[in-house]
Amino acid sequence: MAQTAEGLHVIVHGRVQGVNFRYYTRMEAQALNLAGWVANRADGTVEVTAEGPRAALEDLLAYLHHGPSHAGVTRVEAEWRRATGRFSDFRIMA
Repeated sequence: MAQTAEGLHVIVHGRVQGVNFRYYTRMEAQALNLAGWVANRADGTVEVTAEGPRAALEDLLAYLHHGPSHAGVTRVEAEWRRATGRFSDFRIMA
């Protein structure tokens, strides 16, 4: 039985730019077979949109609470959404 895809939108606050946060988030998402994207925002946060099975999204969300070793996550805003099915892979956006 196939698992139903869900969506997750996250804004990560703290020291999350200039520490390879996007690169390692993509690696984590790919390992979890998730689709979507990660991007730096002008306000210094990182934005993530991911789709896939709920359990894999929960694993990604847990990762985003700490990120790579040089990051300093201070706050994570997460919103569960319906999956759109628009994504075929997980990308780093400019």
